[in-house]
Amino acid sequence: MKRFPTLTIVMAFTMIISACGAEPVPTVNPVDVQNTAVAAAFTMVAQTQAAIPTATPLPPTEAPTQTPLATNTPLPLPTLEVTLTPVAVANTPGGDPCDSLTKTLTAPDGKPTIIRIANETKVAVTVSLYLNKTAFGECGYRSYKLGKNDDVVITDLVYGCYSLWAWSDDPKGRFQSGGYGCINNSDKWTFLVNPATIKFAGP
Repeated sequence: MKRFPTLTIVMAFTMIISACGAEPVPTVNPVDVQNTAVAAAFTMVAQTQAAIPTATPLPPTEAPTQTPLATNTPLPLPTLEVTLTPVAVANTPGGDPCDSLTKTLTAPDGKPTIIRIANETKVAVTVSLYLNKTAFGECGYRSYKLGKNDDVVITDLVYGCYSLWAWSDDPKGRFQSGGYGCINNSDKWTFLVNPATIKFAGP
């Protein structure tokens, strides 16, 4: 029986001592724990953003431009101040009228002859006849248009050397040809026009 009161006294004493000197165990509120975790997360995010280096803008780069290539520019040539005055060759004393390529052959002086020009082609042609300079100083051009297989007889020409050219622009037979012949008597002389040449035939 004596043991029970002693044990009771010891336990009571222990409880009194523990009640006086020991701190109460705190209770944990779940809402406070959640708020603390959220605050800690925001703090970590803020610190992470602060640790990221700031974006420094790059220096501006020079935009490429297309520079035109150098060109070879010719140097200006010196200009010569020359005044050309047209001169009528036929009216110039001592001038050669046969140097003019546009002189028309009229009725020349000299011994007369007869010339026939015959078109042996199957198209119309134009014939240009030139009398080279004669002993009388006569020269110049004449032209004739001849139809297919046509001819012309000229009775007002003189002894001399003649150059002839013939051409046709007819789509059926375009051509150019030429010939030459010298006449030394009054008989009828003939020039035969062909696509390849102009043949000179005697009397």
